[in-house]
Amino acid sequence: MPKVKVKRKNPSLDMTPMVDLFFLLVTFFMLTATARPDEAVIVDTPSSASEIKIPDTNVITITVDKNSRVFFGVDGQQTKEALLDKMAGKYGIGFTEEEKRTFSLLSNFGVPISQLKSILAMESSERKEVNQPGIPIDSTHNELGDWVLQTRLTNPKVVIAIKGDQDADYPTVKRVIDILQDRKVNRFNLITDMEAKPTNL
Repeated sequence: MPKVKVKRKNPSLDMTPMVDLFFLLVTFFMLTATARPDEAVIVDTPSSASEIKIPDTNVITITVDKNSRVFFGVDGQQTKEALLDKMAGKYGIGFTEEEKRTFSLLSNFGVPISQLKSILAMESSERKEVNQPGIPIDSTHNELGDWVLQTRLTNPKVVIAIKGDQDADYPTVKRVIDILQDRKVNRFNLITDMEAKPTNL
């Protein structure tokens, strides 16, 4: 008696649910992700084993790059606009509403306040190409101290973080710390890259 051959079917996999899931995930990440604003300078921070994290909001970030230039940034658009008004009053410089709005969108900057209007007048792409000289920190022309003081008066909840390049020279970082202490700021954070803790301790 001959054997009846059972016709084999090739297994098929319906990819429709997988494609639906993929598009749902892409949509979710696109809607929840926030674009990181362009920074005026990129620094390579040293590594440490500290697990303390700085807050997500109300942070003043003072950046020191490898060329000893100092940059200043603070979060919160309303804080930035109010801060610019206070600095404008102190230094006798007028800023337009458009310049205030542009300033509120900057993540950080590194120019004396006398050159700030020219930076704000540039397009975002032009601003990236400009070699900003840094905020003055010398004893005769200490604008960094004024930015820190006026920011703390504008928003008393701010915490201060210093983000220094690993190749930044020590005297510049020490000068920044001295300026903070002159403004009665004795608590601040140093931003570093995360490194695994040694296991033999």
